[in-house]
This record gives sequence, structure tokens and C-alpha cells, in this order.
Amino acid sequence: MTDQDTPDPRAYPDRPYVGVGAVIFRGDEVLLAMRGKLPRRNDWSIPGGAQEIGETYVETAIREVMEETGLEIEVTGLVDVVDAINRDEEGRVRYHYTLVDVVAEWKSGEAVAKDDLADAKWVKISEIDDFDLREATRDVIRMAAGKRKPAIGGWPRRL
Repeated sequence: MTDQDTPDPRAYPDRPYVGVGAVIFRGDEVLLAMRGKLPRRNDWSIPGGAQEIGETYVETAIREVMEETGLEIEVTGLVDVVDAINRDEEGRVRYHYTLVDVVAEWKSGEAVAKDDLADAKWVKISEIDDFDLREATRDVIRMAAGKRKPAIGGWPRRL
């Protein structure tokens, strides 16, 4: 059975899904992740995934990065919130994600593609243009690089 044969439970949703992505830095490198599943299989991006009930966005980032790469990270800030809306040939919304992107620093571990990734690799920040990244992903990485700071007390904020 292929991905084409298996119905995607997130396709044609009745509401948006919240996803959290992490722009992770280790010195002058950033971690890129190649998606292993639809809808963006074989596309380079940043690690992340769906938020679960009862989780803060920071907890989601930490859990997803651990599940996908085996890395321990420290979230140091919020980068941006991006709407990812994908329509089919008839104009119907096939996928709708609200993506919360955070900036994080590597704490420990070796990057290994696990869970739904096909690959994970550290790349010099100056070399991200060598990868076929979506423009929005490149923009988020550059914004995150500009927001890097040491971890501050009080993160994450809860309302």
C-alpha cells in the first residue's frame, strides 16, 4: 500500500491543525529536516509537528524534536506564526495548518532521522540557499538567526 492508497486523516479538515516548528541552532549551523511523509515528503524543512491537547507550543517543540531527531533543545523565543493552506485542483482546502515557529538552541544528542523524517542534517547558516527550501522556510530561519539569544528566565510564558 502506498501513501496514495492510504487516506490522510488530516486531509480536507473541518478546522486548521496547529503545528510547531523549531529552528535549532548549534554554533553557526542550523538543523534541516527532510520530511518522510505526505503532504511534503522529500522536502527540506525544519523539524516539528502537531500540537497535542494540553501541550504548550514550547512543550510541543521539545517533544517533536526529540521524537523526530533524538535531540534535546532549549526553546529561547518565538519566531513567527505562518498559515500553510494547500488547495486541491478544485480549490477545496486539502490541508490547513497554523504553524508556530520557535527559535531553539541545541543542548545534546546527535541528529538522527526518526519518526516521520527521511533525513536530518546540520547545515551552515550561510549554506541554506543550497537547499531546496520553501521561501517561507528560508525566511523563518533568517528571522530566527536574528532572534538568537541565551535562554532567559521565565520562558515559556503562560497566560
